[in-house]
Amino acid sequence: MTPAPKLLDAVGGRPLFVETSRTLPLVSFAIGFETGSYFDPVGKEGLMRFVGRLLRRGTKRLDAKALEATIDRLGAELSVEVSHANVTVHGQVIRRNLEPFVALVAEVLGEPAFDAEELERLRKKVLAERIEARDNDRSLAQNAFRTAMFEGHSYGRKATEASIVAITQPDIAGHFRASILRENVVFGFSGDVDADSARKIAETWLAVLPSSNVKPSFADLRDPEGPKGRTLVIVDKPERTQTQILFGTLGTSGHDEDHIPLLVGTAIFGGTFTSRLMREVRSKRGWSYGASARLNVERVRHGFTMWTFPAAKDAAACAELEIDLLEKLIAKGVTPKEVGFVKSYLTRSHAFEIDTPSKRLHQTLDTYLLGLPVDYPTRYLSEVAATTHTTANAALVKRIDPKNMAIVVVGTAKDIRADLEAKISGLERVSVVPFDAE
Repeated sequence: MTPAPKLLDAVGGRPLFVETSRTLPLVSFAIGFETGSYFDPVGKEGLMRFVGRLLRRGTKRLDAKALEATIDRLGAELSVEVSHANVTVHGQVIRRNLEPFVALVAEVLGEPAFDAEELERLRKKVLAERIEARDNDRSLAQNAFRTAMFEGHSYGRKATEASIVAITQPDIAGHFRASILRENVVFGFSGDVDADSARKIAETWLAVLPSSNVKPSFADLRDPEGPKGRTLVIVDKPERTQTQILFGTLGTSGHDEDHIPLLVGTAIFGGTFTSRLMREVRSKRGWSYGASARLNVERVRHGFTMWTFPAAKDAAACAELEIDLLEKLIAKGVTPKEVGFVKSYLTRSHAFEIDTPSKRLHQTLDTYLLGLPVDYPTRYLSEVAATTHTTANAALVKRIDPKNMAIVVVGTAKDIRADLEAKISGLERVSVVPFDAE
């Protein structure tokens, strides 16, 4: 088994992960923070994403163009990723330029400009991106699905035009100082760097970060309640000959004992090219080029989802079939033969998820930042191997509830609504929302 990056003695009380590899003269790193969009103030949703994007748009010394040119000159990459439960600065640089790049990253973290003109340029770009996203039916489906699936929970919160317009320069600077802290940072390094060098670099970056006696806490974050009954939301978009369909119900948490057995059951249902969904929806009927099911893993329980994109004329029949297949999965279970095949597939494909030091590093950092069990990555293969059709079926019955499901369809409502309502049994609520609504 490939070892995970080593956890070294904490730097300033914070964790440091390192995996040295001399194969290539490259150093990769990730600076993670235990914060995220969960902490966006009400009415200013999107604030943390603005913080992340503006970090890449200049320091007090370098404007956005100069910063970009400096990164390019060093043969480096630098990005900031913001999710619900963490913010991560990712970087990579050729070994000979490590020292100046470390200094540049320290400047980005310690002296961000948060320039007012740059903020306005970013705001216009974000508002334009929202308009462009209306042309992407899958994006429309995902946004509407998140709202329907997680109504009343922070997973369902999203930025609106009003919240984007409301964000100010003091909001950006204040949220940065309250969120990106010495007290909630974790460092990770991989590649052509040893433990001593990694520790010195981490100390350099730690010294420039803001500090606070109060750090963001996920203590109030609870599992979502999930859908109650079957809810259908039609995102009405004119002249659509094809649809996007997303189904969802609550799934699992990485802390659950049956998490891996449920993952195995989900893969059998819709996680491979020969899965039940693909065979029935694509191979037998040709209704959708793709048909998949997946489990999402977050800090608390997240969703089990199914996705297809049939023609409008086939949407209702496809939705009916998917629900029927899911109900049969729960009622009749998976077979030992299916479990054996998927276990082999998951074991083989896992090699591509950990085949570089950088991938192993980010897997380890994600585990830490999501508050998952510390051995979550290393015990994955053994738990897959230990899964039987009995444990997979027990997990499916316990966790997946087809009677409580959010269903989102992007299409032309006047063409598909009647058939969808006729084909989807047990619907308790149906709503139609314009594709360009907030």
